Formats: sequence, structure tokens, C-alpha cells
Amino acid sequence: MTEYPTSQEGPQPVASGGGTDDAGHGKAPIAAAEAVRTHAQVPGNEPDGAGAAGSDARPHSEASGLPRPRATADPAAGEGGQVTARPRDGAAARNAADAVAHNAADAIDTDVLDGEAGAGAGPSGGGVIPEISSARREGDRLRFVGAATRRIARGIDLDEIVLGLCRATVPTFSDAILVYLRDPLPVGDERPVGPVVLRLRRTDRLRPIDDLTGAESAGAAGVPAPTGLMGGAGLLGGVGLLGASGELDFSQLPLVGPQGDLPAAELCEIRSGGALAEVLRGVRPVFGSSAAAKAALPELLGSEHPVPRGQRAILAPLRGRRRVIGAAVFLRTPDRPAFETNDLLVAAQLATHTALGIDKAVLYGREAYIADELQRTMLPDGLPQPTGVRLASRYLPAAETARVGGDWYDAIPLPGSRVALVVGDVMGHSMTSAAIMGQLRTTAQTLAQLDLPPAEVLHHLDEQAQRLGSDRMATCLYAVYDPVSHRITIANAGHPPPVLLHLGGRAEVLRVPPGAPIGVGGVDFEAVELDAPAGATLLLYTDGLVESRLRDVWTGIEQLRERLATTAQLTGLDHPPPLEALCDDVLDMLGPGDRDDDIALLAARFDGIAPSDVAYWFLDPEETAPGRARRFARRALTRWGLEELQDSLELLVSEVVTNAVRYAERPVTLRLLRTDVLRCEVGDDSPQLPRQRRARDTDEGGRGLFLVNRMARRWGATRLSSGKVVWFELPLPGAHDRR
Repeated sequence: MTEYPTSQEGPQPVASGGGTDDAGHGKAPIAAAEAVRTHAQVPGNEPDGAGAAGSDARPHSEASGLPRPRATADPAAGEGGQVTARPRDGAAARNAADAVAHNAADAIDTDVLDGEAGAGAGPSGGGVIPEISSARREGDRLRFVGAATRRIARGIDLDEIVLGLCRATVPTFSDAILVYLRDPLPVGDERPVGPVVLRLRRTDRLRPIDDLTGAESAGAAGVPAPTGLMGGAGLLGGVGLLGASGELDFSQLPLVGPQGDLPAAELCEIRSGGALAEVLRGVRPVFGSSAAAKAALPELLGSEHPVPRGQRAILAPLRGRRRVIGAAVFLRTPDRPAFETNDLLVAAQLATHTALGIDKAVLYGREAYIADELQRTMLPDGLPQPTGVRLASRYLPAAETARVGGDWYDAIPLPGSRVALVVGDVMGHSMTSAAIMGQLRTTAQTLAQLDLPPAEVLHHLDEQAQRLGSDRMATCLYAVYDPVSHRITIANAGHPPPVLLHLGGRAEVLRVPPGAPIGVGGVDFEAVELDAPAGATLLLYTDGLVESRLRDVWTGIEQLRERLATTAQLTGLDHPPPLEALCDDVLDMLGPGDRDDDIALLAARFDGIAPSDVAYWFLDPEETAPGRARRFARRALTRWGLEELQDSLELLVSEVVTNAVRYAERPVTLRLLRTDVLRCEVGDDSPQLPRQRRARDTDEGGRGLFLVNRMARRWGATRLSSGKVVWFELPLPGAHDRR
């Protein structure tokens, strides 16, 4: 067994502990009986009068759930040798005193002595009681360590583990505790740079303490000091916390904390080669009275704070898997027996379990943070503002136990003022799921830019998922909205169907082909084209919104439909509800048990583009095409009353159409759209995208896109499966008024 350093002052006398009398006989039963008498006389602990109004007539053992005290030979008890049960009055101090008395009576139970007390084994008998008392104390110590380590191990995050240590040790093992941790805490194998700093993470204590070397505050006089686990009569916990199952009930502790009036510094920088650094490097707990701790404690607590005298403090380093990550200081007040040598073993066990738990919590927190950030960075930072549709989105991670998922959403502008709406869900909850989600989302964006039909997009996503692995599966819904035709094309791969909220308040679950999930392979996907009337709202979502342990997916979809209809009726049937408020209202339908999965939500409000705001022509790839394009554009501007844009539009249309005719073999398309801007789109069958370049003085061409870039508000080029589209936008006169 590892030897730990002991105090330089030798063993401390214990006034009411388990020592021996002059005759060498054990005094534990006498001390226990004295504890009953002492705590029965604490002010406020007198039994309530019989028949008093509002009194609880049950014995304390029944009221608190503790075992009923049995018959004892307590000389302080009433006639008949029975311990008089007192009613419970609800006060924390009185409960603590009653629990101490109960355990004291149980400590001298004649049944535990196996009948030997009646055979002369008493204070002047054969000395049997000291051996039994010592064995009981050792058993109590083991049970305490087991219960305390289980309490610490139940914590998942850092605060829960530190709280578990504090609640498991105060007041059972110590009157107060201070827990210092490195700031910042190292993660894994990373080596911190700069000086090592300890920060006071938490303190707990039984009652206010004005001076570590002595006095209690006057307001705490009614709270009895526990006899202690390792000193005195060896009562388990000192306050009767051991239940029938052998587990300590920490919820009944009369704690005052955290971060109260314990005198300690908030920050401590460890000096290289200093006394505190030496103690922490040694790893083993030491008494506060040892030479090393006498020099280390002022450095840790602050030189202006008093250091406990004698063996009333234990400084225990907290060492993780690779390095010391902090320190714990256990304190006892002078009215309680000092720490014993075996208490160092207990402190070492508690410190080891706490440090390892903190190490795991930090690693778990870092992994969860990385996975969460990975997933969030793969989601769009913001949504585009395409013509004819308004968008809103929400994303909610799952509960803390399974918050990393693979849900995603996206909105991708397409040529012709169209927009692709995508929502998907990778099966599983892990960093792998988040990574696969990012790959599938990138693939979907690439396929969308090729302007492939929705069914073809899902087919290529299915092939990509199979290349990623045989068990990489996901559900996905891909929809393309055309604001000119007021139509939407939807293809589904095993995803929950979308819900369409009409302008009149009717909510409809769209009938779309279910399809097989992405990654199954060897299946065909089918697309369906539906009406998308102006003012309607399309809601795309993942199954986390409608499915949980408490309801199946179809029940959740019906609840979602009813929620949308109710929201629309409350808003008014003549206008749709605000999009952002609608998303928040949908998420409010989630109950306490509905966060088993992460949730992605994408809402699209269809405004559309009126046919009167669209002009469309076909131009043969001839030399006369630019002139015809200028005449068509001038005619459309006259109809819309936008003659102010005539010069700019004719110049830019002529340049773009000239470039398209040069490479096209099939008719060139020209389309003008009047929305909040004037948008011009020129399409041809050449896949080569134009690039802006700086023309030399001797060049006859190469200045067309330079003019477009200088005069247009925005411009771009998109490659299609059948060619490309070059577009540009011009601001409307008084555009701020139209908006």
C-alpha cells in the first residue's frame, strides 16, 4: 500500500472520538450515547408538545425515510432504555441533529454486537467493543468511498462532476471544500503555453465560516457540527445519510453554497519551483500541518487568508491522465475531530475519480463542440433572396445526449429566376453523420448548378452516397420553384412530405412519391409537378419535428398541419402569417420529449412573378440578332413605363446577345423580368462561360463584359445541361419606393 506523509505534529487528541479510557476499554458507545444527549439539547431541537397544532406526530425516522431506531442501552434515553422519537418540524438544523442522534443510537445497538454486550463486553468487560467499533468504522469508510465515487461518476459535464465531489464530501467527510482547476483546462495531449493558473471553480461548506482557524458565525449556532465519518464515534456521514440500499442520500445535506464566505483567493498562478508546484507534482494528498502544505496553502489560498492549524486541512492534487489539472482542499472546523492518516487514502480516491471524470468531461465537451461546429459551418450562413420567393429557416440541435446529427437545408438560386429548395437528413448521430451531410450538401449544390431535373439530382446523390460507404443512407427532398409559371417540381427520397399552407388558411400535406432513401441504390426516383399559387407557404422539415418517442411520424405530420391552419386563422385569412413568426410558432409545438433528433426547417413564401411582368423572345443566331434584341427591349420598356433605362438596357443587351450569337448554333433566348429590379437573361447552347478580361488598346473586342460589370447592379453566368445563361440586373427608377 502506498504510504502518504503524515502530520509533523503527531496524532491529534480526539475529545469525543473512538479512543480508549484509562482501563483500555473502547469509548465509542459512550461517545455515541453522549452525541444523542448533546444533540437532543441543541436549541430548537426539543420535541414538540403533544397535540400541538400543525405538528407532525410521526417519528423522525418515518418522516425522513430513515430506518426506525431500535431498542438501545442508552443511559441518556428515557425509562425502559428506549430512544424517544421526536416529531419532525421541517427545519434543516433540527433534521440534521435528529439524524445524528439516530445514527448514534444505531451505533450502540445491542443487536449489532451479537449479544456479547450482555456477557460482560461493556466498558469494563472483555474489550470486544473497540474491535467491533474499529471494524464498523472501516466498513463505513469503504461504503462512503463507494457511494461518493458513484456520485462523482454520475456527472457528465464539468460542473456536474465538481458538484458531485462537493456534495459527496460536505459534511460527510469535511465541513468545507475548495476546488481549484486549471484555467484554461488542457484538452487531450495539448500542452498549455504560458504560466499555469488555477481558478477557484466551486466551494461548498456546511455553514458560514468566519475563520478557518476557529470561530463560527453567530447565525450558524443552530446548525450542529457533524461528528464526522472518520473521526469521533465513526458514524457514517455523521448526519444519517445511509439508506437501506447502501447509497448515500446527498439531497438531505444542509449545505450553504456555493462560492460563499470561504476565505480563498479566486486566482492562483503557480510559480515554477514553488511550494505549491512541488506538492502538485508529488500528486499525493498531504495534511495542512505538514511542512510542504504549510508553504503551499498560503500560495493557493492567498497570503492574506489564514491557514488551518493542525490536521484540519487536506490538500489533494487533482491529476488527470497526463498532468495535474487542479487541487482540492478539504477543511474541518475545530469543533470536529481532526483528519486521521487513513483520511488521506479517502482524499486520494476522491481526487483521482474527480480528476479522471474531469478529463473525460473536457474531452467529451471538445468532441461535442467540434461536431456541433462542424455541422453548423456546413449549414448555410444565410439564405439567398431570389426573385418571387421569400425564405426563412430554423435549425435546432438534438438534446445534449445526442445533439450531433446530419440534418441540413439549402436554397440555391437557379437560372431563369428559379430556386431549388433542399432538405435532408443523414441517418445516425455522430461526427461521421455530420461529415456525410456536408458532402451530400456540396454534391447537391453542384448538381443544382448544372440545372438537372430534381429526379436526376436525387439519382446522382444516391450514387454519391454509395461511393461514401455501403451504410451511408439519408433521406432528401429536392424541389424547384419557378416564379414565372407558378409551378413547383418535387422529387422525394424517403423524406416526410412537405406541407403547403394556402392563402385562405387551408393546410395541405402534398402527395409526393415517397421514394427510397439515398444510399439504397438500384431504385428510380419520380418527380411530380404541382401548382404553387401566390401567397402560399411551403414548409420543408426533417423528421425530428414530427417524430419522437411519444408519437409516430404521421401523427406528428397531422399535428403540424393543424398547427399551421390554426396559425393562419389567428393571423387572418386575407393575408398570410409573417414567415419568421410562422417558423417560431411551428417549433413551439415541440414537447419536452420531442428533442430526440435535430431539426431542420425551411419555409418558402411564394410571391411569384405576374405574366405581365415577363417578356420572352427567341433570336436566331444571325448578325441581325443584336438589333432585334434592342428593339424588343425598347418595346418592353415602353410598355412598363421604364423609358429611363432605355439607353443602358439597349447597350448591355446588344453586348451580351452579340457574344451569344458568336458561339451559338441554336436559337438564343432573351427574357426580361420586372420585379424589384429589371433582370435580363440571355441563354444559348454553348457551355463555355464568358470571363471578364482587360482588353488591350489594339484589341477590337473584349470590352462587352467590362461594360456590363460597370453599368449593371449585378451580373453572372450559369452553366446549364444544355448550354449557359448570362444575366444582369438594373435598378428600377425609384426602386426604394417599390420595395
